[in-house]
Amino acid sequence: MSIRHTVRVRGGAVAAVAAVLALALAGCGGGNEKPKAKESPNSSASQPPSGSSASTPASNPSAAPTQILATVNGESGVVLTINSVTRDAGGFVTINGQIKNTSSQQFVKTAAWRGSERDLTGSGESVAGATLVDKAGKKRYYVLRDTDGRCLCTTGVAAIEAGATVPFFAQFPAPPTTTTDVEFSLPTFASAVVKISG
Repeated sequence: MSIRHTVRVRGGAVAAVAAVLALALAGCGGGNEKPKAKESPNSSASQPPSGSSASTPASNPSAAPTQILATVNGESGVVLTINSVTRDAGGFVTINGQIKNTSSQQFVKTAAWRGSERDLTGSGESVAGATLVDKAGKKRYYVLRDTDGRCLCTTGVAAIEAGATVPFFAQFPAPPTTTTDVEFSLPTFASAVVKISG
């Protein structure tokens, strides 16, 4: 008789454990929907607005520049900011920055930025007219180009909408390692002296 009683107790324990597991699984099922609800606002917020590449840095805080090395003014309220000047192991210097249209009208006078070199006309609207000057070494450096003659720089900048910001980059041959300061110039903007890192 005690054996039957033990069997009944075990059977009740198994039923209790099964009930607890069923409740736990039901609770887990509801928990799977919460991350989905959290992910959808973040994923939509990280997407740039359609047709506006200028607002991409603002929509993704991790991509926003962390430092400002120089800020220079151009014409019609356009401002150029340099965020980094990096010497790379490959023997070149890369400059990264932004160009912002602070005016209330679209800026379309970007043709001067590509420079006057005939060899770079294939780059179209670009910042191929940028130069670096090593005053200590008395040497001017021009934007590098690929085997097809296109500049190693930002291209396709035909216009900047009012209030918009567009990122830019340009690569140059690296000055000697003893040169730490260079003067960056882009047509229609004032020149800026910046320090090379790396």
